[in-house]
Amino acid sequence: MRHRIAVVGGGPAGLTFARVLHRHGHPVTVLERDPSPDARPPGGTLDLHEGMGQLALGKAGLLAEFQALSRPEGQAMRILDTDGTVLRDWQPRPEDRANPEIDRGQLRDLLLGPLDVQWGRGVAEVVPGTGDGALVRFADGRQERFDLVVGADGAWSRVRPALSSVTPHYTGVTSVETSLDDVDTRHPGLARLIGDGSVAAYGVNRGLVAQRNSGGHVKVYAHFRARSDWHTNADRRPGLNPGLNLGLNPGPDAGLDLDDAEAVRSSLLALFDGWAAPLLDLLRHGTAFVPRPLYVLPAPHSWTHVPGVTLLGDAAHLMPPLGVGANLAMLEGAELAESVAAASGPGDLDEAVRAFEEQMWARAGKWAKITTAGLERLVSPDPAEAIALFDEVQPS
Repeated sequence: MRHRIAVVGGGPAGLTFARVLHRHGHPVTVLERDPSPDARPPGGTLDLHEGMGQLALGKAGLLAEFQALSRPEGQAMRILDTDGTVLRDWQPRPEDRANPEIDRGQLRDLLLGPLDVQWGRGVAEVVPGTGDGALVRFADGRQERFDLVVGADGAWSRVRPALSSVTPHYTGVTSVETSLDDVDTRHPGLARLIGDGSVAAYGVNRGLVAQRNSGGHVKVYAHFRARSDWHTNADRRPGLNPGLNLGLNPGPDAGLDLDDAEAVRSSLLALFDGWAAPLLDLLRHGTAFVPRPLYVLPAPHSWTHVPGVTLLGDAAHLMPPLGVGANLAMLEGAELAESVAAASGPGDLDEAVRAFEEQMWARAGKWAKITTAGLERLVSPDPAEAIALFDEVQPS
């Protein structure tokens, strides 16, 4: 029996689920609200772990292609003090492929392959049936019924309300992203600073990370502990930014236009004032600034099983971006796809999904607690906590 399956969301979780089902000869409908694959920037780079993301790609028959695209040298990690002193410098061994990096765009294209994705199909809501699957209501007013709807549509999932009333909450940490292009030619000093992988520095309640992508592109992330409305209370006078919980009072021209790149740059440079000049150059030469407040779901997050609907990845267990979320989401997608492909009857399908959820909740709950504790240490009043965390997770 061929079940009618839909996955909402064309990110790593949804595409891995669809690609593994496709490998098993099972049709699947991929519903993605973006109008095309290149409608918005795909994001930075991902390190795919041997026992998680790489395992999922193996289940999809894509491991060899991934290895050809990935960058094992991207595993390199350098930690600096705020004055520029090198505190740690981890370099991967030539044979080390435990966590090679790949650009998100390259991973997306690899997973897309032969899949038939319905672009521009925004989902408004999913309504579970009474033993007969679920109804997908689209943003354009149309609707369609499936035997199983898988929500892989991220933090602000439109599928999640069919299962859970829980919504993401703010962690107290915001990340502002910027980029450097053609870094080896335009900024050779910064290229040497970053090396083949990443460079990071941590101060009191803040951090600065630069991560090399392919093609000379670098993503830079400024992390800081702040209220969620920090930009509305950001005083642009040198050295002042009361939105950062640093005990300062708003000035008369408080407020920051996040669309004004130069104003955001100035505010960040004031926040990191006193740090080494090469670190500040990562912000001085940034081409645009995108604020990304970090939200999470409660850990653990589970729900009462509902036939015909389930969740994957961030839609199910949004956690801090500490290198686990995408890996976990891809592995879940592959595992669920294998279970669905093996289910022959309606009852078998529901039991397969129920068993998958139980496994997902236990594993994701563990990782959510680990990454939440990790974020507290990375963006901490004591910068030594960040160094200690890296010492614990880096291979000896």
